[in-house]
Amino acid sequence: MNKDKALEVDQMLPMGKLIAFALQHVFAMCAGAVAVPLIIGNAAGLTQEEIIFLVNCDLMLAGIATLIQSVGFTKFVGARIPMIEGTSFATVSAMAAIAGAVVKSGVPNAPHVAMQTIFGSVLVAGVFTFIMAPFWSKLLRFFPKVVTGTVVTVIGISLLPVAIKWTVNYNFASPEPRHIYMAMTTLGLILLFNKTLKGLWGNISILLGLVVGTVIATMNGMADFSKVSEASLINVATPFKFGMPIFDITAIISILLVTLVIMTEATGNIIAIHEFSGRKLDDKNLARGLRTDGLATMLASIFNTFPHTAFAQNVGLVTLTGVKSRFVTAGAGVILLILGFLPKAAATVVAIPAPVLGGAGFIMFGIVAASGIRHLGHVNYNGNKNMIIVCVSIGAAMVPVVAPNFYHNFPHWVGVLFHSGITTGSVVAIFLNIFFNEIGKKKEVATEAETKTA
Repeated sequence: MNKDKALEVDQMLPMGKLIAFALQHVFAMCAGAVAVPLIIGNAAGLTQEEIIFLVNCDLMLAGIATLIQSVGFTKFVGARIPMIEGTSFATVSAMAAIAGAVVKSGVPNAPHVAMQTIFGSVLVAGVFTFIMAPFWSKLLRFFPKVVTGTVVTVIGISLLPVAIKWTVNYNFASPEPRHIYMAMTTLGLILLFNKTLKGLWGNISILLGLVVGTVIATMNGMADFSKVSEASLINVATPFKFGMPIFDITAIISILLVTLVIMTEATGNIIAIHEFSGRKLDDKNLARGLRTDGLATMLASIFNTFPHTAFAQNVGLVTLTGVKSRFVTAGAGVILLILGFLPKAAATVVAIPAPVLGGAGFIMFGIVAASGIRHLGHVNYNGNKNMIIVCVSIGAAMVPVVAPNFYHNFPHWVGVLFHSGITTGSVVAIFLNIFFNEIGKKKEVATEAETKTA
């Protein structure tokens, strides 16, 4: 490992640079983070005021989780890596289904009962992740470079459709040309800034592209800042705002299945950021990172939000900028925490037009895939089956990406586990690696030893 590279993780940057890089991380992750409370709030039938409250709680908890992951909290929690934490999108389908079932049941005060049921299952998921973290981390030996490279590549490829959704403003059926032009403009601005600007300004090219792109979009009537004036000045995240958690066994099982998906994705992201930043990775530090997800998810259930985990787009941002300092992501955590108490500021960030985010997303998600390809370039393909592991895993990962309803007629648990291309590709890569590279390994070593002895 490069010692100089590892030292960069603990480097404290000048305050001006630190704030600029931290803001870039916040802008890059906010759209994905706030989308979950917006979707679940609407599914549960909450009022607009209650949904805004969910958004602020979500940002506040993302700040707390990011601070814990970046700075560390005791020797058991926090991997001390440049990682941004946020609400996992993997749980959306399961939580929306829970909310829909409660609302349809016609129970009194159904929207709040739906949230209580969701938060009860989230609390159990957090406890499960926290307890399972050290056991899960023992599986690190099953994540050699051929697996981690494949997983990171799959993460990037699987996230690119999100950038396309943002580009067409979630309207695949009849996308407006102006949305596509706006995304192309933002992408062009980021490329121009990245090429022409040096030092700090070049490293924050994505932030500059988002800001300038938003200004252009506003001038063309594509940005709506009306909710900024409607938002209140201060928000306090009251614990158990919607009532005490309700522990429904069906809801709990559904969320626990998705939790296995989240832990698989989190492992890939944590391994990727360790490899790039130079921070030593062992099973103990992987366990610290996963415990952070567990603790954050437990706190999320208390403070009215949803399961939290690593954000892949910010892993890509670290790779793109080359800024590895964990204090930058800690700074982003502070900003997110402040936004959680300032509804007007949060509403301003939320108002960034989707096509603008789409233009930036092509770079952020693409760089994740490129990082995986770079890792795969260091894999030995001679005299083994590593090429088969890579090609079959990536192919399997594309199934839910290309055909989201592929598992529609399978048992429910199959769809829950494999609806994500990231999870599908990761699971296939892990099992193929075991099949080709682990099974029979000890026997071969023993045979070689016997031959040498003879």
